[in-house]
Amino acid sequence: MSMPTVASTPEHILQRIDWKIVRRLDGLLQGDYRSLFYGYGVDFADLREYQPGDDVRYIDWNVTARMAAPYVRKYLEEREIIAWFLLDLSPSVDFGTVAGNQKRTVLIDFVATLARLLTRHGNRVGAIFYDSRVERTIPARGGRLQVLRLIHELMNQPRLSRAPFTDLTPMLEAGLYTFRNRSLVFVISDFISSPGWERTLNLLNRRHEVLAIRLLDPGEVQLPDVGPIIMEDAETGEQLYVDTHDRSFRRKFEQAARQRETALSQAFKRSGVDALPLSTGEDLVGAIVRFAKVRRQRRK
Repeated sequence: MSMPTVASTPEHILQRIDWKIVRRLDGLLQGDYRSLFYGYGVDFADLREYQPGDDVRYIDWNVTARMAAPYVRKYLEEREIIAWFLLDLSPSVDFGTVAGNQKRTVLIDFVATLARLLTRHGNRVGAIFYDSRVERTIPARGGRLQVLRLIHELMNQPRLSRAPFTDLTPMLEAGLYTFRNRSLVFVISDFISSPGWERTLNLLNRRHEVLAIRLLDPGEVQLPDVGPIIMEDAETGEQLYVDTHDRSFRRKFEQAARQRETALSQAFKRSGVDALPLSTGEDLVGAIVRFAKVRRQRRK
């Protein structure tokens, strides 16, 4: 078996992340990473009356019923964060129409970036790998070596050429059963899945601070006019011959994509979870900064 080239080693990837992503984020966010995630690792401190703009998830409904007015819980943040990555590595994440980039590539860069940001401040990170089933759990630990281990494991995770249609519910259930202490949880997936996962995502969000990171590719939203092609389902291998010259077909494709976007937005809303879209055609730093601004505004 040949050894990986220098350019593909975990050490090289982490160096690239440090220089090209983390340093830019430091400058743009000015160290304010708390705007990215809040509500994690907290202890109950006090109660006060609800004020416009407060996070409705912190309403204490028992006290609200007794006082006939809405009350919210106030928390004190703990020093250490325990963060977990729930990683969907099913065949559909190996799709990509942008040169040199697949959804899996974006996933690895995002995990490396967030793990680096968290561990350098003394926090711990762990991960659960899922392809057609829950494959493995990497216990939460701190330090640079843990980041390198996550990158190494992701690079060496076998890629499935075929799998049953993805069902994200078992992956989310694994998080429910595994995460004992209140944690920061990143669910990273393209969310191409059998329906019903949002209920388990909502249960997970009641116990932890959950962020959904949605992987996507421009080719899943808009079909280029490239003539007759064979389209293949990345999960099942089913093939379909189509003529992309056909404007009517392209319109139907885009309409189906919009309907899928609407359904996903509604699912995240029902779950009470914020979602960050990460496209293979978009700058990772720009996407994270934009998401941080939205989170900061919601927190005010």
